[in-house]
Amino acid sequence: MSQLNQPIVSGRRPRVAIVGGGFAGINAALALGKVPVDVTLIDRRNHHTFQPLLYQVALAVLSPAQIAQPIRTILSKNANTEVLMDEVTGIDSAAHRLELSSGVAIEYDYLILGTGATHSYFGHEEWAKYAPGLKSIEDATEIRRRVLLAFELAERHMLEHGWHPPLNFVIIGGGPTGVELAGAVSDIARLYMRHDFRHIDPSMAKVLLIEGSPRVLATFPPDLSAMAQKQLEEIGVVVQTNRHVTEVGAGYVKIGDERIEAVVTLWAAGVATSPLGRMLGAPTDKRGAVIVDQQLNPEGLPEVFVCGDLAHFEQDGHPVPGVAQPAMQMGRHAAKVIAADLAGKTRPNFRYWDKGDMATIGRLAAVAKIEWPFKAHWGGFMAWLTWLVVHIYFLIGFRNRITIFTTWAWTYFTFADGARLITGDQRLTGWEENTHGSAQDPENPVPGQLPIAEPVGVAAAEAGKRP
Repeated sequence: MSQLNQPIVSGRRPRVAIVGGGFAGINAALALGKVPVDVTLIDRRNHHTFQPLLYQVALAVLSPAQIAQPIRTILSKNANTEVLMDEVTGIDSAAHRLELSSGVAIEYDYLILGTGATHSYFGHEEWAKYAPGLKSIEDATEIRRRVLLAFELAERHMLEHGWHPPLNFVIIGGGPTGVELAGAVSDIARLYMRHDFRHIDPSMAKVLLIEGSPRVLATFPPDLSAMAQKQLEEIGVVVQTNRHVTEVGAGYVKIGDERIEAVVTLWAAGVATSPLGRMLGAPTDKRGAVIVDQQLNPEGLPEVFVCGDLAHFEQDGHPVPGVAQPAMQMGRHAAKVIAADLAGKTRPNFRYWDKGDMATIGRLAAVAKIEWPFKAHWGGFMAWLTWLVVHIYFLIGFRNRITIFTTWAWTYFTFADGARLITGDQRLTGWEENTHGSAQDPENPVPGQLPIAEPVGVAAAEAGKRP
């Protein structure tokens, strides 16, 4: 049984500070609702985001409000919980104190860190402005802006000049996020916008998925990786494995010396942990994740719990993955340990219960590794249906479940327009570079460039001759 470094002051309730309103933090706060403690949850945003559905916002199937909910609303029934919209800038673990960007200091008896991860460009931070990643609502709306704007600018350029640059969408990284983005971009181009334009044919867009390892979904079993690649190729995605990006610029990507023109480039290749982990002064792995013991405590800090992406926890000789399931279970476990301490009981060890893993690939297509209540590897419609049910079930808030199911059903079966709104800047990074110079003319394509979309005029569209 771990012992706290300092005894809790007699005569007052212990204060638990939770940093991060993600899956770990929200589940820890909910589980502490009836424990005799005072809880302060700190997050720099006022909402919890259901991250597995961010790509649906990025590709205009859902609106941001359908996958996000105010943290205060989620925790409104917890009388012992307060929420602060602020950012932690420092941790004094010896004094049990958090420094906030507002200048306020928060003291704690227990600390739960669940601040997750952000994008990693492997030392090339300058690539970020050309290839946004997907970790937040802001990221999703920026990706939506770029993807939709590409089609709008192509329509305008076709009308003005009789041709348009190739609508090449390049996704870097073949993990679950990359696979989901690639499938969704293909879907929106082939299916959802096919009748919306008069001068271009959106279905002529090309989607390229680049993965550095030998297969996509490398953390999945090989048979599911093969299923995923096959399903991607069936919807027109070009999959390239064992390929490493060497440069990302305005309107292009380089693989070695090969240059590929890209009207939109998206990043799904790497993650970096929150800097708060290193502020603790505890041992970390090469990603910056804090190495924790069987109670989720860093070495020498039994009053601190690190959960989710920020934690390096090994089970059966393998690190537990940084996805939603472990984060939720870790948050609830931290609450159990605190309750055990207050009851004078032995602290329980954490054991991750793996129910399976899944990734959606496109309309009615997915892969699923099911571990509970039975073991199975599924692909296609059954995997997609399982993915749909699981994600709706884990959404926080009954209202969200109903509205998302209704939206999905309407969008998938009627090919409705979803949430295709372009907000913000009307310029697209790299567009000007791709529309100037003879190298972009249809008669003079760039070597190694994906095929350019063929011009589709008004007369052809009206005559029903669109390919």
